[in-house]
Amino acid sequence: MSQSASTDRPRPTAQASADRSTNASPVRAELTRLGRRDDDYLETRPLDFRLISRLMGFMRPYARQRNWLLLAAMLRAFQLPGLTWVLAAVIHGPIERGDTQGVLWGAIGFGLLAIFTQVTMHFRQRLALELGEVVVFDLRNAIFAHLQRMPMSYFHKTKVGRIISRMVSDIEDVRVGVQEVMFVSLVALGQMLVAAACMLWFDWILFLIVLGLAPVLWGINRYFHHKLSAELRQMRESFSRVTATLAESVIGIRVTQGFVRQKENARLFGELVTDHSRYNTAVQHTHGLFLPLLELNTQVFISLLLVIGGWRVLHGSSQTNVGELVGFFFMANVFFSPLTILGNQYNQAMTAMAGAERLFALLDLEPEWKDTDDAVAVSDIAGRVEFESVTFGYDPERPVLREINFVAEPGQTVALVGHTGSGKTSIINLLAKFYLPQSGRILIDGRNIQQIQSESLHHRFGLVLQQNFLFQGTVAQNIRFSQPSATDDDLRAVCRQLDCLDLIEALPQGLETEVGERGNHLSLGQRQMICFARALLADPKLLILDEATSSIDVKTEQRLQAALSVLLKGRTSFVVAHRLSTIRNADLVLVLDHGRIIERGRHEQLLEQKGAYARLFERFSRAAG
Repeated sequence: MSQSASTDRPRPTAQASADRSTNASPVRAELTRLGRRDDDYLETRPLDFRLISRLMGFMRPYARQRNWLLLAAMLRAFQLPGLTWVLAAVIHGPIERGDTQGVLWGAIGFGLLAIFTQVTMHFRQRLALELGEVVVFDLRNAIFAHLQRMPMSYFHKTKVGRIISRMVSDIEDVRVGVQEVMFVSLVALGQMLVAAACMLWFDWILFLIVLGLAPVLWGINRYFHHKLSAELRQMRESFSRVTATLAESVIGIRVTQGFVRQKENARLFGELVTDHSRYNTAVQHTHGLFLPLLELNTQVFISLLLVIGGWRVLHGSSQTNVGELVGFFFMANVFFSPLTILGNQYNQAMTAMAGAERLFALLDLEPEWKDTDDAVAVSDIAGRVEFESVTFGYDPERPVLREINFVAEPGQTVALVGHTGSGKTSIINLLAKFYLPQSGRILIDGRNIQQIQSESLHHRFGLVLQQNFLFQGTVAQNIRFSQPSATDDDLRAVCRQLDCLDLIEALPQGLETEVGERGNHLSLGQRQMICFARALLADPKLLILDEATSSIDVKTEQRLQAALSVLLKGRTSFVVAHRLSTIRNADLVLVLDHGRIIERGRHEQLLEQKGAYARLFERFSRAAG
């Protein structure tokens, strides 16, 4: 019946994903390896009521809205069979009796119920969309806040794409699950139960025949759900390779064009798109077979019911009459019509379950370390730093620092020099409490760094890292990042101290100039100046400069060094630098090699030793000359 077909139907959603062939070409196999998501990335998952319960927990703050939505879903489940019941009653009653007035009143009643049904549908869909939005809003904020609390070790081990996938595709899968799958399925199941009760009331013998359809439908659903799950997984994985390759190509466009790699990249990308198209087509073929087969079985059973019901009516072997038989068939159509909807919803439900599992796994993930219960906030520090027998490795089995010992007195500048991979940046990561050592202690003003609250410690730091990262926004917003309450006059004062105010004011809109994505509207030197100003605006007691002048030209550095000599005074500073001027002026130079300090002292003392530092300095001098 046409009215039953108006059951709440979900909007079509995009599907995506993946790998099939073991006989793929070496190039394709390599692209598959590079583009494959993490091993724990499950595309589908059986229904798990624990996950559903946790999702319902996010609805708890919106209990009133949720309850009205449940009421609307239940009401709609009764309304659709109710329309059919009214229609059957009019045919069986007034029409059979030839009662014109009864037919008119029946039509009016049917029309009013139909209007009420559509009003209910409007609010059912509206409430579901609103509830799904607020649940996703809270869930996304909870995940973002959780990520902000995770230590650097988590981001060191976790791919950026995986994190973005959680915040984008997994959240959207959950949105579909809340807005559509959950409540559309409730309406469909409720409609089937009400229709089944009506069919039982009309003719219990014919209803038993309908129950015989259940094993057949169960077998069809089981086979096709298994087949579709595998094909959907392949399609989604292939799509992840397409998006990963696209993102990598955009980020690396300079290298691509620099090595004239456009045609080869286009060819490889074409192979990935071809794979995805093939997997997508396979899904559509299977889906195109599943739904017609499901409907064919329904029609076969309807035909069987027609034969048996008609025979019983014609032979007068039961109390069933023509009107009741018509009502039964109308109600049977209401009963069978949600099957196709539930078939579609089941696949989306499995995808939503997998997305919810990954999201909750992230929320439940405990940091590898966090501040101890006895950690205290520090309001001020003098700046004495001591490393005592510190050993550390990003992988504990492979230490990158071994038995590091040194002391930096308040106000001293410590220069860290050594070849790439010698451990310079690792020392800075430990000092900033981005990581904790596997053994040994780091003391600040005599207090173990593990007994200092991380947030209060970071307020005492000024930080300029090797990657001079700028956020989307203006120059002023990026400088103010370290001190949100700073005024424009404060920003200009800091720039004036750095002797770079004229460079900032020479920009098109001065402090209000947009820096672009990652600062790509500015030169490397301008980006570095902004990073310096951002760090110095915080007026830190501890200053960390990780190759902070590596992107500055010689003329700009000459201006910068004069400011640094003043700004570093009174601050304990750790500098990883390749510039000779910074090294010469350091109070302590630590020479690292394979995670160990092999030489230490002032610049002049180390040159007199004619050891590793003297050889490094000679290379620096030749490079600078």
